[in-house]
Amino acid sequence: MLNELVRWNPFDEELSSWHRDIDDLFGRFFGRSELRGIGGVPPMETYRKDGNYVVRVDLPGIDPKDLDVHVEGELLTIKAERKAEERGPEYRETYYGKFERTVTLPHGVKGEKITAHYEHGVLELVVPLPVELAGRKIPIQIEVGKTIESKAA
Repeated sequence: MLNELVRWNPFDEELSSWHRDIDDLFGRFFGRSELRGIGGVPPMETYRKDGNYVVRVDLPGIDPKDLDVHVEGELLTIKAERKAEERGPEYRETYYGKFERTVTLPHGVKGEKITAHYEHGVLELVVPLPVELAGRKIPIQIEVGKTIESKAA
């Protein structure tokens, strides 16, 4: 077993605490936080699947009737409000209040074809992509001996 002396610096802990406070301040100012969802910004992910652009937003505790989802041009906006309930002590890590997220959609999508589904606190929006943006598989030519076989990726 190796025993090692480590020099203790009383300012390390204070400096570390100060650094966390500054990070928190910037996170609040710019609408983001180390812990996603705090400061009014619900966590979100976007990806492409089966010729669609999918937007998923975590909205636990929000009644889907209180959601406002609309599209204007290539901007998809999601708005809602999580209302606080009186519960006693004032310790909270959950954000209460209004929030708004706007996503820029790929060029050429048709807003009227977007579908929305809400289940278990997750809002999922499916945006059909135009054929030219949906992507396609590109066949790969593989050389085997002297003959060349074509195989789809």
